[in-house]
Amino acid sequence: MKVVVTGASGLLGRQVVLEAERRGHTVVGTALSRAQPPKLVKLDLNDTSAVEKFFTAEQPQAIIHCAAEKRPDVAEKNQSATEQLNAVVPGLLAQIAQDHGAFFVYISTDYVFDGTSPPYEVGDEPNPLNFYGRTKLAGERAVQKANPEAAILRVPVLYGPTEYAAESAVNVLVDVVKSGAGAQMDAWQARFPTCTEDVARVLVDLSEISVGAVGEGVAGIFHFSAAEKMTKYDMCRVFAHLLGVEDNMQNLVPVTENPDSEQVAASRPDNTQLSTEALEEIGVNVACVPFEQWWTDHIKQK
Repeated sequence: MKVVVTGASGLLGRQVVLEAERRGHTVVGTALSRAQPPKLVKLDLNDTSAVEKFFTAEQPQAIIHCAAEKRPDVAEKNQSATEQLNAVVPGLLAQIAQDHGAFFVYISTDYVFDGTSPPYEVGDEPNPLNFYGRTKLAGERAVQKANPEAAILRVPVLYGPTEYAAESAVNVLVDVVKSGAGAQMDAWQARFPTCTEDVARVLVDLSEISVGAVGEGVAGIFHFSAAEKMTKYDMCRVFAHLLGVEDNMQNLVPVTENPDSEQVAASRPDNTQLSTEALEEIGVNVACVPFEQWWTDHIKQK
């Protein structure tokens, strides 16, 4: 199977490339600011002509679209660029996949929901609270309109191997705990941190099912998430224990109530737990590495 992975220099994209290569597939990764030719092809996804030329030349059997603006606060402050990347580009790529007979999967977010009625099934009505969530939902709808045979995978906050800690809203907490500096820490929002290695496995599974399918492959919306419920404060406690700096926790002030809109750039939902039932129904493995286990191994390796 030949696979194109967009955003292949990013937190999730790197793991998708590794997982697909590990299974023996031919992988072409694209990136922009962190492109490393010839390993990663430099491609501006906003350049429609260049994008069409690239896919005509490559003729992939599957396109896994990982490129996105995934930082809610940045999205709120840079709305035009975020809307183009998150809402417009996915529709273009989905149409190109349709035109070339390639399977297309778009990565979306749990932030399409308002967090009032978890756990969320794939058919539940979205109601995003912030601009980031609205652009990702718009991207979903653009994909579905352009390519009804495409798949959409919604995921929660991600962690995994990083090139720099700020790539992940989870990994960056390790530095906060290590520093011992005083800080306020979210102790109210229920998160379900999920490892990029597990997400990559699911994305390649979906691609293999569809590309190898006799007749219909997989299409529509799916949810994937770890089951462990944690606030950022809870994650910090795990890191403090693993690093042997439990005393540093006394410098973190737990914030137990959702801040009002004047205190943050982008509002956050309370609990957007995702149900993985739709994936289970098509036989996809939804197992996730336990949070503390992954971090124990990762910290030891460092």
